[in-house]
Amino acid sequence: MKHLTFVMAFAAVLSLAFTNPVEKAAAYKVDVAGSAVKWTAYKVGGKHFGKINLKSGSIEMSKTKLTKASFEVDMTTLTVEDISGEWADKLKGHLLSDDFFSVEKHKTAKFVSTKIVPNGKGGFSVTGDLTIKGISKPITFDAVVKNEGGKITGTSAIKVDRTNYDIKYRSGKFFQDLGDKAIYDEFDLEVSLVASK
Repeated sequence: MKHLTFVMAFAAVLSLAFTNPVEKAAAYKVDVAGSAVKWTAYKVGGKHFGKINLKSGSIEMSKTKLTKASFEVDMTTLTVEDISGEWADKLKGHLLSDDFFSVEKHKTAKFVSTKIVPNGKGGFSVTGDLTIKGISKPITFDAVVKNEGGKITGTSAIKVDRTNYDIKYRSGKFFQDLGDKAIYDEFDLEVSLVASK
């Protein structure tokens, strides 16, 4: 009787294992040429926007579950696209300077995930460390990531408070009476990633 009970229990475990297989995550390398990062910054009465090239990135994902994500951007590739000519060159130079991103000293910025959970909206809530100007701060954002035939596509909108990274130029937190010269503390990153094995 004990032998029969053991056999039945063992069979039940095997059945469970085969009907509910554990999803294994695989590593995917981000295609930097096929991916993009767009930035948008806001000021009183307007905004500016442009792009930054990805330098590298990786994603770990099973068929349906995102487990890890990281990417690095090349800050030297920052562009300004809402204006052109001399004004665009001046704005780009200012953004690369110590007033903003100190790109000569900090040529890259990066994100590394620390926790990823389903967000209940068909995507994932991603938490991790964002490093800008050598300063790392935790940040959380939603991402939509899909595995379609072994090709990973992902999009996310990330809102960043620049003052967390010692970027205080014309910030209302640190300077008074700026009027229409104020620059808002938060800027947006729109990240679109494509990855494959």
